[in-house]
Amino acid sequence: MEKLNNYSVLVINWVIEILPGLVLAIVVLFVGLWVIKKLAGLLEVTLNKSGFTKEISSFLVTMANIGLKVLLAISVAGMVGVNTAAFVGVLAAAGLAVGLALQGSLSNFAAGILIVTFKPYKIDDWIEVNDKFGKVKSIQIFNTIVNTPGNKTLIIPNGQVISGIITNFSTVGNIRIELKVPLPYTEDFPKVRVLILEELSKIPKILNVPKPEIGIEEFGETNLVITVRPYVLPCDYWEVYYDVMSKIKTLYHNHQIKVAFQDGLMLEEVGK
Repeated sequence: MEKLNNYSVLVINWVIEILPGLVLAIVVLFVGLWVIKKLAGLLEVTLNKSGFTKEISSFLVTMANIGLKVLLAISVAGMVGVNTAAFVGVLAAAGLAVGLALQGSLSNFAAGILIVTFKPYKIDDWIEVNDKFGKVKSIQIFNTIVNTPGNKTLIIPNGQVISGIITNFSTVGNIRIELKVPLPYTEDFPKVRVLILEELSKIPKILNVPKPEIGIEEFGETNLVITVRPYVLPCDYWEVYYDVMSKIKTLYHNHQIKVAFQDGLMLEEVGK
């Protein structure tokens, strides 16, 4: 009975000793969870107002929520007498291991944050990245989704987007098509230029402002090389490109404009 009384006294003393800390820890736990919930809601509203996509906002809020709850758990554990140093060490080691394993993904995530923050492009913009041209469908946490004119879906890691040159064709609102067309030295360039401009005026999707440009690019071995540069909306690029090429081919045929080739080359008088 004496030993039992001694144990009872020890238990009562231990309860009395830890009870204030335990009560305080419980209070801090519930208050902390309430504060974290309010902070998460405030952060989500702020991110949405800042232009972040729902995917990125949700991810950032979740990460912040988890981080704050981990800090709260460590604080509460310390209040009840738990040695938090070892616990923190385990978390740090686990975080380092996860960070090394997800190094590429974290790089893409950081790049995604930069894209959403500085906005080099946005959804529905026509861009060119790593020689890939298309329309931005979505900006995700790790990738940018682009649809090409050929109905291909490109999943481009955000890290590759940030590390290269981004060409945004939607910033100005139009894009210039550049076509190189051979023209015999015997033909009159001013006449052919007028004929090509007339054909371009028949294509409704070619913009009048800026005006199409036609000029001599170089003097080739067998022909002049002229450049035809009409302006179009980015979404009409390939349609107009092929239409212009087809019309120039028909124009050459209708006006009997002959293109010289290396084989059987003949010297002719140079036209105007």
